[in-house]
Amino acid sequence: MKPSTPIKNRDILMNDYAMIDGLLTVSEAINIAVAKNVTILVINKRHEHDEYGILLLSDIARKVLATDKSPERVNVYEIMIKPVMSVCPDMDIRYTARLFDQFQINKAPVIEQGNIIGFVTYNNIVLKGMVNNAS
Repeated sequence: MKPSTPIKNRDILMNDYAMIDGLLTVSEAINIAVAKNVTILVINKRHEHDEYGILLLSDIARKVLATDKSPERVNVYEIMIKPVMSVCPDMDIRYTARLFDQFQINKAPVIEQGNIIGFVTYNNIVLKGMVNNAS
């Protein structure tokens, strides 16, 4: 039996996200998500020692809509998740899945040399990883 080549995060990452500024209102962020057809919004770093933030549509539903706040009056920085757990591009997806399970997350940015090069999700791990492994 020949040893299998590990599938890495870089092999399955996706680029369905948009970069935004944390000072935008939630309403403006929603408009960008709709225009770019994405569900992940990444809040850009303000300076080199800052960290990325993330805003998911589910965060907006839980933190704005469910609490009856106005999307026009809430800024992204007030509800974003920051810092976010990231993964390395060359990490084996099996370890990424274990990390997701351990920290109860289902997606993470893939960061190379301090920059986001994409996102890996449980969906990518199962759908792309299993297909690549079966080939």
